[in-house]
Amino acid sequence: MEFRHLGTSGLVVSEIAYGNWITHGSQVEEDAAIACVRTALDEGITTFDTADAYAQGRAEEVLGKALKGERRDGLEIFSKVFWPVGPGKNDRGLSRKHIVRGVEQTLRRLGTDYLDLYQAHRFDYATPLEETLRAFDDLVRQGKVCYIGVSEWRADEIERALKIAGEMGLDRIVSNQPQYNMIWRVIESEVIPVCEREGLGQVVFSPIAQGVLTGKYLPGQAPPEGSRATDEKSGAGFIKRLIDNEELLARVQQLKGLADEAGYSMAQLAVAWVLQHPNVSAAIIGASRPEQVRDNTSASGVTLDADLMRRIDEILGDSIQRDPAHTVSPAQRP
Repeated sequence: MEFRHLGTSGLVVSEIAYGNWITHGSQVEEDAAIACVRTALDEGITTFDTADAYAQGRAEEVLGKALKGERRDGLEIFSKVFWPVGPGKNDRGLSRKHIVRGVEQTLRRLGTDYLDLYQAHRFDYATPLEETLRAFDDLVRQGKVCYIGVSEWRADEIERALKIAGEMGLDRIVSNQPQYNMIWRVIESEVIPVCEREGLGQVVFSPIAQGVLTGKYLPGQAPPEGSRATDEKSGAGFIKRLIDNEELLARVQQLKGLADEAGYSMAQLAVAWVLQHPNVSAAIIGASRPEQVRDNTSASGVTLDADLMRRIDEILGDSIQRDPAHTVSPAQRP
């Protein structure tokens, strides 16, 4: 496993992180989820990402149980706050109340006394940004959080946060967690230039496009049994847009020849592609089986040559989404 700094901060993270967005507490049973985490540790992963809204807290509980007994200072544990975690009007958003109460519950579920990175899971238009940043800064000063990050914020929102933090003398955000992969590149034109200039690193999720870039979804055929697309409880809704695009699925099938020629699995090629970008601090993988973890982590340290990167672009062509307008947060609290 290779390691990188989180942006220009002093925190070092494994360049492949393990996340449990859909799988833990929902798609797979607890024993299988714990086996995946243990495999991640065996493969050298030290960075783990979760959120309070994943399976309504259950994902944090499973991760905490899986990491129990590990040396805490040898791990980097990330979580996030914003989405609803209860029925109350303050059980959501980025108000001081929700952030303070949210971190307390997250720490309890994870079985730890601090987070290495606490992230604003979306931008909250209903809360003054000054209130949100002050609340995060207080958690840093209290020792409950080491670093602050955001997830799926637009470039202008990141710039506003950095400006306010500078003016108020508050702790700066050090990272952004966006979706990023071969076919979803909406951060490249605006978000990444701001982050490069300001020293923020990308901790990207969905590097294999929720499984689409493995090539297992075939045009004109039903999704494989047990795949994310068949999980009506959680995963199917997120992936439907991709598997309904038969042209995209056909183009992905053409990538298999490139992967075979380079000696990689499709998943390894996809994860390695993400890690070629110098602004990416870590790529978050997820899994329902330990062998998926081992396959994905083999992408660590891989260098793809310029010709291979060019041929990937030629194959995917117009299927690549680049419009920065696709980075959005809810106009109102959900």
